[in-house]
Amino acid sequence: MSDLTIDLAWLLMLAEQKTPGDPQVTDWGALIAAVARHQAEIFDVPVYDTPQARAAALLQLLIHVPALERSNALFASSVAYAYLVASGLKVVTSPEQVRDLARLVKNGEASVADIAQELRRWSL
Repeated sequence: MSDLTIDLAWLLMLAEQKTPGDPQVTDWGALIAAVARHQAEIFDVPVYDTPQARAAALLQLLIHVPALERSNALFASSVAYAYLVASGLKVVTSPEQVRDLARLVKNGEASVADIAQELRRWSL
């Protein structure tokens, strides 16, 4: 497992590849915030210390602060999934599990810790 660092180009690539019709970015700040959030540290200690926690932080932020003109839940879910895979984890989930998690996050009912716990269930 690696400590993957993402950047704006990676997020834009995922938006282009994983969202139908390549929706336009409507809030560049949301993407920049996502890059910063997953790298957050306090006194050189990561705020999000596992790939699942970093993916959860990305998912939560991108659902609550939409970056694209449409398909934001799909984009946020794709980013979280891709982050786990790029971190070297094998991910096994279903479209229903992804949908249910996105709904839970969108409803504001899930903390980053809750989301990370669900992502751990998907990670082998």
